[in-house]
Amino acid sequence: MALVAISVFGIGLWSHYRLWKKGTWNHAIFFSSSSIKRMLIDSLLGIRIFRGDMEAGAMHLLISWGFSLLFLGTLALSIHHYGHSFLTGKTYLGFSLIMEVAGVMLIAGLIWALWRRYAVRVPRLERRAEDLLVLVWLLLVAISGYMVEGARLLALAPEWAVWSFGGNSLEFLFKSPESAIGIYPSIWWAHATMSLGLVAVIPYTKLFHVVAAPLSIYLQNSPSKGNETLEEGEGFGLKDIVFFDACMRCGRCVENCPSTNAGEPFSPRDLVQALKQRLWGETSPFPWNRSESLEPIFKSLPIWYCTTCRACLEVCPVYGPTYDVVCSQRALAVEDGTFVPPLMVQTLEKLYKYKNPWESSKKKRASWAKELEVPEITKANEELDICYFVGCTTSFDPRAQEIAKAFCAILDHLGVNHAILGKREPCCGDIARVVGEQGLFEEQRQECLDAFEKYGVNKLVVSSPHCFHTFKNHYPSASFTPLHYTQYLLKLLEEGKLEIRGEFPAIVTFHDPCYLGRHNRIFDAPRQLLGAIPGVELREMTHHGPDSLCCGGGGGRMWQEELEASPVSSSRRERMSEIRIREAADTGASVVVTACPLCLIMLEDARKTAGLEEILELLDLNEVLVRALKLESQG
Repeated sequence: MALVAISVFGIGLWSHYRLWKKGTWNHAIFFSSSSIKRMLIDSLLGIRIFRGDMEAGAMHLLISWGFSLLFLGTLALSIHHYGHSFLTGKTYLGFSLIMEVAGVMLIAGLIWALWRRYAVRVPRLERRAEDLLVLVWLLLVAISGYMVEGARLLALAPEWAVWSFGGNSLEFLFKSPESAIGIYPSIWWAHATMSLGLVAVIPYTKLFHVVAAPLSIYLQNSPSKGNETLEEGEGFGLKDIVFFDACMRCGRCVENCPSTNAGEPFSPRDLVQALKQRLWGETSPFPWNRSESLEPIFKSLPIWYCTTCRACLEVCPVYGPTYDVVCSQRALAVEDGTFVPPLMVQTLEKLYKYKNPWESSKKKRASWAKELEVPEITKANEELDICYFVGCTTSFDPRAQEIAKAFCAILDHLGVNHAILGKREPCCGDIARVVGEQGLFEEQRQECLDAFEKYGVNKLVVSSPHCFHTFKNHYPSASFTPLHYTQYLLKLLEEGKLEIRGEFPAIVTFHDPCYLGRHNRIFDAPRQLLGAIPGVELREMTHHGPDSLCCGGGGGRMWQEELEASPVSSSRRERMSEIRIREAADTGASVVVTACPLCLIMLEDARKTAGLEEILELLDLNEVLVRALKLESQG
């Protein structure tokens, strides 16, 4: 039976490995000591699981440690029985005590898990047949193990029975030593059959996460280079495929997804499970499980609702980047050419023809700066302190243009030698990248690199966190250093070059842009700048920092407003931006401050539709500084 169980387990493991090989990189996996450390911490202690749900963390710790200790104990017993005999005397007593504690931990964790899922009915948890089967199966294995032990202890009556307190407490189930001896074989075989059966089915159930989760944690935190795509062109690398296997459907991504919480028909968990099903259906080594007719995901799931805000990754216990998977599916949709929202098609056409998603003109890019005498770079200038990369949205949207005007006013006040590229400024490529138009992104990236090289740009300051993220993370071996303006102004503040003597007497709350905060971990710089302004009282929203709510403008959503009226979204309660602006109003603040042009536009619109124009003022951090510095308005 053990040989059969191990063989079935091995076949299942081989089938997973076979699928993983589809995403193997063109090079060996990099060894990383920091990634090993992260894997051990998250696997053994479950630190990520505790975040935001202490009960879930404690429950998982009981189950994982109970299961692991009992598994190791079984291996130790096998070595003792078939190899070297070492479990004797005090060693055995200590071993027995540890096994008893492990069993109690496992049973307590499993009962707690059943209570949370089926009695409390935690909303984010699913209740599929597999979920109940796995929990009950594990529970029966643990309880039957104690029953086997209880019968044995009653029959043999050893002096050290108290050390096996779990089994010893179940002696009452058997009337006498004789009856225990009579029933012992049946209990033993039942326990052995269930235990070996559990081992056999691990690769075919959600229990496989005990293998895939540690590997996923390591891969997602390890450095990598090269081609990570499937040979078939599905766009999935090894990291993605292992993540699919590691996903336990815990629902944390669903609970934190701004699109899901706004009532939109998008679920990160459903996307991952559908992709996993599709991969298995197309590549399964078992003929009865193979299907070539599964509809591509980009046809069956509304992937265009994702804002790529990274909230799913922030809470995923196995570091699953579902938003990256979304981008790979969008790339397939763009390549197919028939499953892209009409407005997004128009936006991509504008990006291709006019190098921006807003205007059917290249010449208007610097029109906001005409009356401000903002210098433009015409040739390489080594004496230039910074090149200010304005970005598409800040260049063309009337409200976002105020960000650029305010920032330039601050730079002029501080005597910073700066210039802009003006009409020569290309698009950074962020929009093309997040909507899956990889060819256009690579073209725009090269245009930027050529422009920076031509004009000797090596110190780049940007207004948009989206531009900053793209320059920092998707321009390999770049010869320039990108900074978001909040980083640059904080640097000037720390060097004593920026002195704020005026006041801005107001209660403010700060909205963390997703691409500044979660994507690039810049949470403190904006708050330090606000803290340096006399009169400012900062009140944090319920969701702030890494837990901040998305405004709804990222991931190309700014140019997909027709989704709002889509029939599939008829159950929507409120727009993401409206949910966020109401949370800002709940703080009692009079001013909402942000540091992203997309957030500014989305929240400004939400402020109007939510009827909060008389209660809240919405400002970019640059505009707050301009007021505190008592500068002349350049608008």
